Amino acid sequence: MNRHHFLQALEHQLVLLAQAVAPLADRPLAYSRFDRQLFQSHGTRLRDYLSEVEQNFQSLRHLVTENRTERVAFMTEKLVAQIGALQRELSTQALRRQEKTPVAIASDLYQKLAEHQDYERRLNLMIQDRESQLDRATTLSAQQQLQREVAALEGRLARCRQALARLERQVERREQGL
Repeated sequence: MNRHHFLQALEHQLVLLAQAVAPLADRPLAYSRFDRQLFQSHGTRLRDYLSEVEQNFQSLRHLVTENRTERVAFMTEKLVAQIGALQRELSTQALRRQEKTPVAIASDLYQKLAEHQDYERRLNLMIQDRESQLDRATTLSAQQQLQREVAALEGRLARCRQALARLERQVERREQGL
């Protein structure tokens, strides 16, 4: 296959790819889907990646006219890999729709954070209640039982606070866009 036919075939693939990407081009993805070595773009829209492929195709055409054989081979290999990656992404869109959106994930995080804050509040109230009962307890066995309950509740409170800190870090990273 001579260079002219090869470029025509590649251009035809790009036209088909652009048509397939068009309905989804501006829909934001939850995160960048591609290897950072494959694409320079790190956006979350397929249009960004398609634009990079089209620019690389124009660069390939230029390299072919300059007869730079090694660069042509490299750029062709990269372009074919990029086209394949975009085609695979398009073929998995039905599965991707089932994934949670960033908004749903963020609302889940806020929901969990609110639940854990409520757990923390209730555990603190339970500890205060047991400690006040401990102050009023008259028998040794009742005091020991209440002390065990306070210790168990304090352990639960410590684990709850660890979970809260972890959730707060996740919310912070999400808000920073990481």
